[in-house]
Amino acid sequence: MTELLTLGPEGRVVINEGKTLELKRDLSSPDGPLRTIVAFANSAGGRLVIGVADDGTVVGVEDPLAEEERIASLIDDRISPQLVPAIDLVTLADKTVLVVDVPLSTRRPHYITHQGAEAGVYVRLGSTTRQADPALVAELERNARGIAFEDLPEPRATLEDLDLQVLSDLRGRDTSVDDLLALGLAAKQGDQIVPTNAGILAACPDPTRFLPSAWVQCGRLRGPHGTDIFDQTEIHGPMALAVDPAVDFLLKHAYKTAVFGEVRRRDVYSIPIEPIREVIVNALVHASYAERGTPIRIGFYDDRIQVDSPGLLLPGMTIDSMRRVSRLRNPALARIFREAGIMEQWGTGVQRVFEQVAEAGLPEPVIEEIQDRVRVIIQIPSHDPRHAAATHPGSHEARSAHEPETEDQISPEHAYTHSNDDRYDGRYDVAMMRAAANGPVHRNTLLEAAGLRPLSQNYARHVVPLLNRGLIAMTLPDKPRSKAQRYVLTDKGRAYLRTLTGDAE
Repeated sequence: MTELLTLGPEGRVVINEGKTLELKRDLSSPDGPLRTIVAFANSAGGRLVIGVADDGTVVGVEDPLAEEERIASLIDDRISPQLVPAIDLVTLADKTVLVVDVPLSTRRPHYITHQGAEAGVYVRLGSTTRQADPALVAELERNARGIAFEDLPEPRATLEDLDLQVLSDLRGRDTSVDDLLALGLAAKQGDQIVPTNAGILAACPDPTRFLPSAWVQCGRLRGPHGTDIFDQTEIHGPMALAVDPAVDFLLKHAYKTAVFGEVRRRDVYSIPIEPIREVIVNALVHASYAERGTPIRIGFYDDRIQVDSPGLLLPGMTIDSMRRVSRLRNPALARIFREAGIMEQWGTGVQRVFEQVAEAGLPEPVIEEIQDRVRVIIQIPSHDPRHAAATHPGSHEARSAHEPETEDQISPEHAYTHSNDDRYDGRYDVAMMRAAANGPVHRNTLLEAAGLRPLSQNYARHVVPLLNRGLIAMTLPDKPRSKAQRYVLTDKGRAYLRTLTGDAE
């Protein structure tokens, strides 16, 4: 326990508050600490430390034994159902603090007794505590009983509302009514068989007839605040069929560069396709479709791809644990995704997203719980149309403002610039392209030729722009993370190098 309360050089607790940790100076106003304890029990467990100020200064408690008895009595009197966390006295910086260790409860949802079971339920959202709405309260109740929303039968629907041919095509084999029952896509209700919510999500041509949140909204949003809606589309139908249209929408607004290798031409996009696709798949599979009127939203901003999935993390899960373990909110729907080859089997998708984004030389993805949804942000090179010609000379938006260029020529003034990173310096291009001309060479060789340290930040800042512009190319483009990956100068790069220096060596 003491490892969570490490002191820094200034004698302050160095760990930051988060989903599973809250620091309180004292119990002078117990309502806040009690709401936090309820939220811990309903969300992912956590520790409330009393006797530490917001800035991490250890102030201790004046009468530890009396305060221990007081917090135990408050929990017993004001929280329902009964909750019995561990309460310990810990010595820190020669002072005594109280640590209330709250496990994830199997009796959730817990609530503040005098507020009642409808208004008194709280959950943890990042480092804050928020009141749960009725939909979230219902999900907490179902989850505690081991019942998923997707398992519930939809009495308004019949089997005729499911397109079994689409389902058979996805699974690669015929799907019968017995298969629907076995897969959890239908359930017996009295003497009838009706679709479950999972069946509606997997095979209904218009699932929003029954589940208002079962659709995808895509938008290309421009401007520094993302308020200029340049383009948008809605995707309706079985959720497994939403992946490709969503990715196609993003590719429609990404920049594409043609890279000419020794054998064939290869198109390189300005956004990392594979990790973004994985994020979209995760959003579709893990969304809480019990939320009403909150679709899955995919936003293409000038500097990021942002995917919002309705519903908070499942109880027991944190942002950090997502990278290590996988828990499915909709296992029946996930099985259809796996059988269709859309989703892999072992639940390593989130970790793979981080690895692929790092390989692309981009900043680490950001995952947040925001109000009633989980948000994933992947930062991308600037797609501000005002910089399109300089940043992506072969792009559609660049050509709309300038005369078309041939694939083999590019003018020097079209050097890549990253509008969000003024540390980029195009003077390194010549040294790296000359090194690539003697390739195939390792990425570190390119950086060292330019006098740069072989760090991932420098790879992102200086090598990736050359790849995006098609001036250099990977020898193993289909295996970007391969240890055998090497880089060579393209024909386009040779022409550009001649333009800059008069040679191609």
